[in-house]
Amino acid sequence: MSIITLINDCCKNDRIAQRMLYEGLFDYAMKIAFRYIHQQEEAEEIVHESFIKLYKNIDRFDIQRNGDTEALFKGWFKRIIVNTCIDQLRKVQLNIIHPEKDTDYDHIGDSQENALDKIGYQEIIEAIRQLTPVYRTVFNLFVIEGFSHDEIAQTLSISVGASKSNLSKAKSNLRKIISQRNIHTNYV
Repeated sequence: MSIITLINDCCKNDRIAQRMLYEGLFDYAMKIAFRYIHQQEEAEEIVHESFIKLYKNIDRFDIQRNGDTEALFKGWFKRIIVNTCIDQLRKVQLNIIHPEKDTDYDHIGDSQENALDKIGYQEIIEAIRQLTPVYRTVFNLFVIEGFSHDEIAQTLSISVGASKSNLSKAKSNLRKIISQRNIHTNYV
């Protein structure tokens, strides 16, 4: 069944089409949710909530847009998932660290960045998951989702400076985490 047919049938609340869309996009949605939420149960809840939002609003997706309908649809759904993750983080009182209030911070030189060349994808994902929710969220929005600092500031209700500072600190913490893993690996 084509993606256009699935979308049209989902607009008609066809349960079979909804099930097919769910099964086809579940893994995709989980990967996105895991960028923000690293607990399996909570990530699954986010994904289920995202699907509910998708089904409620699927009639808003413009099938007539030029381009690859499946890619456009996935991009649209990705935005729903990211926003659902951010909403969840807000619910658990995501405390945004403001640069003027955070003074106990160590900086690591850029020479540490070479460690990225030595590790695999899974290790990078694991390192990102070790970041605090604030740093992980800003890092994901900027680096992975491609948001600008203005968009991040607006989305998270913080200043542009706080967004830039949190991204810088997230990158620095990732360097620390990766460097510690490399040191540990070299001595094991």
